[in-house]
Amino acid sequence: MSLQTVASLGNNPNYRLPAGAARQPVIHPSPRIAQGFSTATSWDTAIMPNHIGIVACSAEGGALCYRTICMEGARLLGPHAHPEVSMHTPSLAEYVACLDRDDWQGVGELMLASANKLASIGADFLICPDNTIHQALPYVEPRSPLRWLHIAEVVAAQAAERGFRRLGLTGTRWLVDSEVYPEKLTARGLEYVRPNAAERDEIHRIIMDELTYGVFTPEAVVYHQQVIGRMKDAGCDAVILGCTEIPLIMNDNNSGLPTLDSTRLLARAALRRAVQGAAAPD
Repeated sequence: MSLQTVASLGNNPNYRLPAGAARQPVIHPSPRIAQGFSTATSWDTAIMPNHIGIVACSAEGGALCYRTICMEGARLLGPHAHPEVSMHTPSLAEYVACLDRDDWQGVGELMLASANKLASIGADFLICPDNTIHQALPYVEPRSPLRWLHIAEVVAAQAAERGFRRLGLTGTRWLVDSEVYPEKLTARGLEYVRPNAAERDEIHRIIMDELTYGVFTPEAVVYHQQVIGRMKDAGCDAVILGCTEIPLIMNDNNSGLPTLDSTRLLARAALRRAVQGAAAPD
């Protein structure tokens, strides 16, 4: 039974719903709904959202992004609804081998392999829930079969929208040593503070030796709180959780600064793009 058929039956007064089930009205998202997260009340049958392709790197970051898209899709599309989502992930060891030897072209080739596989099964655009490997996008985009949403652009846009001016940056050593975020932040007139050398090393260790393995300890939380506290003392008014696993242990409830959760912000941007892209005229 198709989604169209299910929706039609749901609005048919002669159709008997199962015992205890509530009849849900069908609504068709307007541009206002597509742009934000106004709550829909059932699956929309007039607009099929675009197919989201996830180029994943680590299991934990990819899973959180995927889960966010699926769980929060209902706010736009109705109960239990979300856009079609496909994810491809090579072995994390392949990425780490490239990262350890500073081989960004090799990272880009891995990303392109995933991109081509996702394009071949119908994805309409791509996201990558991994901040670090966005450094390879300059190698990837000219050869990519599909367009990408850039995680740092999404985060920088949200920071500006919320009125933040000076951001703390957390993430792997590869990420915080790079220009992935500084480039996007400075383009919006935003300042940033990086962790110091010792902080970079310890956060990197926590991410690679614990978080990517699904190990979440109180000590890791305390350490991040201490780093964020120093950033607050340095004048930061928010902190970027610039590793897609950090939101698994840090959030607004345990951070001394408001958090910019790169994983969920990217997932929500992908949801909006999926709905807006489907609604756009040909």
